[in-house]
Amino acid sequence: MSHSTPLTHLNANGEAHMVDVSAKADTERTAIAQSRVELTPAIVSAITDNSLPKGDLFATVRIAGIQAAKKCSDLIPLCHPLPLSKITVDIELQANSLVISALCKTTGKTGVEMEALTAVSVAALTVYDMCKGLDKGMIIGETKLLEKTGGKSGDWMAND
Repeated sequence: MSHSTPLTHLNANGEAHMVDVSAKADTERTAIAQSRVELTPAIVSAITDNSLPKGDLFATVRIAGIQAAKKCSDLIPLCHPLPLSKITVDIELQANSLVISALCKTTGKTGVEMEALTAVSVAALTVYDMCKGLDKGMIIGETKLLEKTGGKSGDWMAND
């Protein structure tokens, strides 16, 4: 099987390894990711009434996303630990869904896409954990990168 670009996370023997980024320039890098959790009517009602049994959903989900971004290299085996200079997690109730977005920022040698994606993924799982006592019928849906800036590959934005 041939690839148009070399597989950067494999060494000469085909073994997984962490990429050496020491020769790369430090640049300002950002990434924004999003995840969507489809809710049931009972959960939407509890959110709008502020009556979830486990407490403040939005604060807990926000903190979970921030913590997840900071722990990304502990969870994703080949990620570099990064000094994150900014993490924001925003949650918005849109009809029967919670839309979670995360912005991660650093100045460094590698991007923060995985940190943003990890933030929204763990935040979505936290929504499930906080609301499962009311109804387990939630669906964690589309999780995607919306945009990234910085680095050798430059800026990128999703097409939708």
